[in-house]
Amino acid sequence: MTLMRCNHCSQQPQIKNQQLTREGCGKDVRHFEFEALSSGIKYQVGDALEVLPGQNPAAIDAFIRRCNLNPDSLITVHPGGTEIFSPDSSKKTSKAPVKLKSFVELAMDISSASPRRYFFEVLSFFATAEHEKERLQYFASPEGRDDLYEYNQKEHRTVLEVLEDFPSAQMPFEWLVQLVPPLKTRAFSISSSPSAHPNQVHLTVNVVSWNTPFKRKRTGLCSTWLAGLNPQDRVYLPVWFLKGSLPPPPPSLPLLLIGPGTGCAPFCGFVEERAIQCAIGSTGPVLFFFGCRNEEMDFLYRDLWLSHAQRGGVLSEDKGGGFFVAFSRDQLQKVYVQHKMQEESQKVWSLLSAGASIYVAGSSTKMPTDVQSCLEEIVMKESGVSKEASVRWLRALEKAGKYHVEAWS
Repeated sequence: MTLMRCNHCSQQPQIKNQQLTREGCGKDVRHFEFEALSSGIKYQVGDALEVLPGQNPAAIDAFIRRCNLNPDSLITVHPGGTEIFSPDSSKKTSKAPVKLKSFVELAMDISSASPRRYFFEVLSFFATAEHEKERLQYFASPEGRDDLYEYNQKEHRTVLEVLEDFPSAQMPFEWLVQLVPPLKTRAFSISSSPSAHPNQVHLTVNVVSWNTPFKRKRTGLCSTWLAGLNPQDRVYLPVWFLKGSLPPPPPSLPLLLIGPGTGCAPFCGFVEERAIQCAIGSTGPVLFFFGCRNEEMDFLYRDLWLSHAQRGGVLSEDKGGGFFVAFSRDQLQKVYVQHKMQEESQKVWSLLSAGASIYVAGSSTKMPTDVQSCLEEIVMKESGVSKEASVRWLRALEKAGKYHVEAWS
């Protein structure tokens, strides 16, 4: 099977599942490698990979039992809904029927997403226990909106959990298939260069977990599923390649890369690609600012960065570049990437003056805004212009397609 580019589904087996962070650091970041089923994989650095996650088989079975469904029933999906086939059905369709269990597993998010308010309203019509019906109706009413938020969204209750809390309500599958949130793909920045790793794609993934206000442990569906896969089992993943928001730079373009935490993911590919280009001909310098909590606990891809920062490497000073890392919790006063950028403001401005493009990747909370404010201060300080002129200068850089941000929550 040949892997296609953007928006075409392909399947890839996992061949590596490596934990990058140390036990006890409070985070679990993994490096995953996947191999194409056949040659022909095509993507560029800066692209993204969408993965359709698997769901817990026990949860799927529990949902089917709770809803009194026949897992072997055949269904066919139409634009207007879903119907269950019976042996004597005379209805003809061009769609091939699939088993109900397979459809639930691949299309209905029963173990991760929280249901909408309308789900509770519809469920109330099928509740036979009076106290359950009253509670569902209350949740669906304007008066019960705050309590519904506390019960549902704040606790991140899943469809399966809600159904189990109201056992007398038997919603028909025809309604379930319309009201259960669809299982969605998850997008990850690709952290490999196709030139450095032909026929492979690498991901850097934070395995998400948190506790609700009532101490219920929740985990990210896709990241937890990926982390639980054993490469020796050769599990095949349905994936889609998508164009990312970080366009691949030409070899001669100077680069200012800023990627704390898993924001470094796309820059693994950028640096690997630039190293191959450097071996062939002349390339532009690269400055990379990385940040993490502790040098010994979550210094992601330490060996990769340091090897390229050595003499002759694409991140080395003698190539006009540099690698600078901020450890936020290795000292009393927290240090972030913007602080390291301020320390190296002359190098940053020198690179920007030489026509560098800025690439920022990572958390969408405060980091992108803090980095932009830092860049404004550096332009003011090193060029001697006003705050307004600095803002205009960076805005012009963005309009010219030389300031790129890829942020996620």
